[in-house]
Amino acid sequence: MSEIRQNMATKEWVVIATRRARRPEEFVQPDREKSEVLPPFDPDCPFCPGNEEIEMERLRLPAEGEWQLRVVRNKYPALEETGTVVRCFDGVHRWITGVGYHEVVIESRLHNAQPALQRAEEIERTLTALQMRGRAIRQDQRVEQIIYFKNHGPLAGTSLRHPHSQLVALPIVPSNIRNRIEEARRYYDDHGECAICRMREEEERQGVRMVVAGEHYSAFIPYAAFSPFHTWIVPRQHGASFLGVPAEAVRDLSQVLHQLLRKLYYGLNDPDYNYVIRSAPERESANEYLHWYVSVIPRVTQTAGFEMGSGMFINTALPEESAAFLRAVTPP
Repeated sequence: MSEIRQNMATKEWVVIATRRARRPEEFVQPDREKSEVLPPFDPDCPFCPGNEEIEMERLRLPAEGEWQLRVVRNKYPALEETGTVVRCFDGVHRWITGVGYHEVVIESRLHNAQPALQRAEEIERTLTALQMRGRAIRQDQRVEQIIYFKNHGPLAGTSLRHPHSQLVALPIVPSNIRNRIEEARRYYDDHGECAICRMREEEERQGVRMVVAGEHYSAFIPYAAFSPFHTWIVPRQHGASFLGVPAEAVRDLSQVLHQLLRKLYYGLNDPDYNYVIRSAPERESANEYLHWYVSVIPRVTQTAGFEMGSGMFINTALPEESAAFLRAVTPP
């Protein structure tokens, strides 16, 4: 019989459709052109060396000599950096001026690179750059929430093949994040502990949904995972904000994320995916009930009418079987 499971941290429900469930092997993606078969340089790619628009640049690593990573302003930003936050309300119409930041992290000089095939040190450099820019941007009092994310592949929203991630700084806290904050506060008030800390401890104890364990992090598929192979990387050290993570813990995060992405790459044949660093709003970063983490979402299924109509997801893969499948993948 199918189960309707609830995520303890978010209180969101998901249908685990056991009668429609597919074996993990059935989610292996069909053969297609992979990043590594692309040329290492594309003269038409705006992110390749030689095509730099220096006036757009915010950060480069290393600071001197040949760059290995650059952060630039998005050429077509979702938000504008200039202006003041103006809030307007007219009957049923409410709007806020679209001020904020939209930046792109160009993760490598190589056009055909991708995290699963890079070294863990290169992923660490990307995470460090996201931290550096987040710490600079949060000084702007207009900023309420910073979203850090990566889209890999067309199903995940990628339009350029050159490896890159992004950050968007908003003058508001989105309602989805506000709802999660309220649930986190409610759980903390009721139980005197962090819901995500408790979830991580239970997943480590049971072991059946664990995928990768590092010194500072545990990667597991949640009991109520929204979609096949949807994985959380949760720090063992409690903290609300990604921006407060010390360098040694960023290094361990890069290693755990690297292992997970390689398992997905070799186990599912380079699936499209998104990863999102879920960090507290800037004015909530000291609260004890919030806990930051990384969510990795392979795009191996599509959302449809039920999801749109209900706000719930149907997961056609058992989280326990998905986790066992990934644990067994041994990348070369």
